Amino acid sequence: MSVQQVTREQAVRRAVYASVVGTTIEWYDFFLYGTAAALVFPQLFFPGGENSLNGVIAAFGTQFVGFVARPVGAAIFGHYGDRIGRKTTLMATLFLMAFGTVLIGLLPTYQNIGVWAPILLVILRIIQGIGVGGEWGGSVLIAMEWGKQHRRGLSASWPQMGVPLGLILSTGLVRLTTGATGSDFVTYGWRIPFLLSIILVGVGLFVRLRVIESPEFEAVRKAEKVVRVPLVEAVRRQPKEILLSALVRMSEQAPFYIFITFVITYATKQLKFNSDAILVDTLMAAALGLISIPVFGMLSDRFGRRLIYGIGVVLTALYAFPYFGLMNTGNALLIAIAVVVSLIFHDIQYGPQAALIAESFEPDIRYTGAGMGYQLASIIAGGPAPLIAAWLLQNTGSSTAISVYLIFCAVVSMFSLILLRPRATSAAAPTEPHQRRSRRAMRHA
Repeated sequence: MSVQQVTREQAVRRAVYASVVGTTIEWYDFFLYGTAAALVFPQLFFPGGENSLNGVIAAFGTQFVGFVARPVGAAIFGHYGDRIGRKTTLMATLFLMAFGTVLIGLLPTYQNIGVWAPILLVILRIIQGIGVGGEWGGSVLIAMEWGKQHRRGLSASWPQMGVPLGLILSTGLVRLTTGATGSDFVTYGWRIPFLLSIILVGVGLFVRLRVIESPEFEAVRKAEKVVRVPLVEAVRRQPKEILLSALVRMSEQAPFYIFITFVITYATKQLKFNSDAILVDTLMAAALGLISIPVFGMLSDRFGRRLIYGIGVVLTALYAFPYFGLMNTGNALLIAIAVVVSLIFHDIQYGPQAALIAESFEPDIRYTGAGMGYQLASIIAGGPAPLIAAWLLQNTGSSTAISVYLIFCAVVSMFSLILLRPRATSAAAPTEPHQRRSRRAMRHA
């Protein structure tokens, strides 16, 4: 094996490690807020919320603000990611996310500073959202653009592993902290996981300092094709792809935040189920995602992104009523099955999703275009989903309307998937089996 080959392999490994570690930290911070919003924020930052769903809706409202900020982060950091490179931009997003998370852990409550507590919480949530919004595009591209053309589904699925890893870390630490602090969890225990974020950032910075810039961005820079204003170019050249990228995520993102965030509220307040038990169920489901996400990313290389993704969309729709049927039994085993299966159907979509979206954009505007499309789903899907679910539950008293909402999201995604096509550029990997066969035939002709 030559030195050049070894160097490239090392570069690929560093890119994968940097993307996985970085997204894990970013999602740890983001999910930690969602868990706290379901467990303690209603009573600490929103007076009168402890005994009703009103406080829960208010807490999820601040969570939604973070989702609104994510497209802003995608636009800001997408600009620099397409202008100066993926690596430098990813260092900035890591700093920003950690800054917001640690300060939330130090934030005084409503009892201490009154109305300033929820105001400051919203500001810090916006900072978190901007950081996450800029993170995804760079992490996916640094891994995908270093990967081999015919394995881009698998390559781009590695940074997606940050979701289950971040979920495991955040949920696991909350579970440990609740056990260690007991009744004092509401007083000070909830702050510990937020403050521990600073340690994770040190690890992330060490890994990202060693990563090498994406070869495709270097090719764009050497060809002097770096655009002046990537956001304007992306909106002008590929507006349809931006919109469809957001809509295709409806069946993945909206159910996901109902399955991992709203479910805690539903299980504890509606079903009177133990919060520790539901956190353990979520941990088991997230751990399974460490296997299922790369597997479905790999399958998308073999059978095509749209086929694998479409299967996930259909299964999510079919599962909408059985999910709450299992939850409503109140049986611990059936609830665990409901939670675990829900995230499997999510992973069928999430594995190939990064490559599906990124390959829809040209390399010179890919960070901005893919990031904007991906993060706009936060406004129409992930952000409002727990809010909508809580509102529907409060006004109907049952889960039926929530199941209908999940089916609606799946229908929107399926139509968008049919319309979303990979970009036929030299830098794009073939994403459908027939494309690979065509190219082999042309080489032999």
